Amino acid sequence: MTTGSGGRGGSRPLHLSELLRRPITDKAGGSIGRLSDVIVRLRGDEYPVVTGLVATVGSRSVFVPIEQVTDLDRPELRLTSARLDLRHFERRNGEVLLRADVLGHRLLDVDSAHLIRAADLELADQVGEWVVTGVDSHRRPPRLLRSLAGSGDTDHAFREWAKFEPLIGHTGSALLRSPFGRIRRLKPAQIADLLEGASRAEETEILGQVHADPELEADVFEELEEDLATRLLGARTDTEIAQVLARMRADDAADAITELPQRRRQSVLDLLPAGQRTKVLTLMGFNPASAGGLMGVDFVALPATASVAQAVASVAAAAGQQPEALTSVHAVDDRGRLSGVAKLVLLVQANPHAELGDVCESDPVRVGAETDVVDVAVLMSDYNLITIPVVDEHRVMIGLITVDDILEAALPEDWRRREAADPPDAHHGDKD
Repeated sequence: MTTGSGGRGGSRPLHLSELLRRPITDKAGGSIGRLSDVIVRLRGDEYPVVTGLVATVGSRSVFVPIEQVTDLDRPELRLTSARLDLRHFERRNGEVLLRADVLGHRLLDVDSAHLIRAADLELADQVGEWVVTGVDSHRRPPRLLRSLAGSGDTDHAFREWAKFEPLIGHTGSALLRSPFGRIRRLKPAQIADLLEGASRAEETEILGQVHADPELEADVFEELEEDLATRLLGARTDTEIAQVLARMRADDAADAITELPQRRRQSVLDLLPAGQRTKVLTLMGFNPASAGGLMGVDFVALPATASVAQAVASVAAAAGQQPEALTSVHAVDDRGRLSGVAKLVLLVQANPHAELGDVCESDPVRVGAETDVVDVAVLMSDYNLITIPVVDEHRVMIGLITVDDILEAALPEDWRRREAADPPDAHHGDKD
């Protein structure tokens, strides 16, 4: 798919590979140096605009304002002024260097949630300013081979710049563009997959953008492979670790603390909010391969005498709980013992004035905290359960296992390395 980014007045789009090392001359045509880079300013969802060039003059790199260049679309880049600031070029915050930062580096393909490498960039003259309009992620043969094959540069497909997020690595630029970062539009699992295939520098940049949304950051850490999550958390201070764990599901937070070095666990626990700390300590007391080690401790439980309307209202009010845990409501007696389970869909369809106990399954499938994970998976499969309650020896409800928890535990260890299948309409509307 080619971009529709033709220049103003019929001028053709340029490719960065064509521009690099072009001669730069003064107003009279005398040689000054060569183009070594193009400077742009990122503008959120708008095309990045060219603000200047970096020229190599002798052994020095100098800044050339774009206003001093007659036109980029020339074999020689001629300056309009005889004066040139020969001070050594120093990048300012917010400036991106197309060759140094983007060309040959990896970008986020937002549509596919994959990292791709930029083989070339397209620039076009739009309303009197040069902007970056497209990215080519396909490596091209050398110019000589292209000419022998009879194909020009225009044969390659450039996709819209808006479909990509650059990973630049320059701290000042990253911070300035963070509010516009398209990374945060991805699902937590997609961001986790990106991190698992990223370099250390790319990890830093991706996490830097995710950190601006603490809830998203916690969700991403829940999805990360255990070893990577441990390494990334371990590089942070105890306070920073606690800030992430405080927003995670208690079972995932408990797993994360267990993987920390022994000397750091207590200090991180002490920094957690009291409620989260109690949940985490409870879960850390169970065998990870048992129902107790797999369960969450957030669930909706009401007296069996409560009305159906009250049960539905309780689900609506439980906005902070895992959505998967809200597919069932549990009826308990005055001692907290499980007496029934009702699926949410049944409650929505029932008479709102009926008692919860009357619409519940009165002898629900349940497991003890020491039940083996495989046995839990078999029960949930046999009875087509989305959730299964965990009870103690007195049938007091202590936790809940959701289907996503049991799936993760039952799948092969290398399941995250498999490529997820695209939905059948993934490329609907794309042009050939």
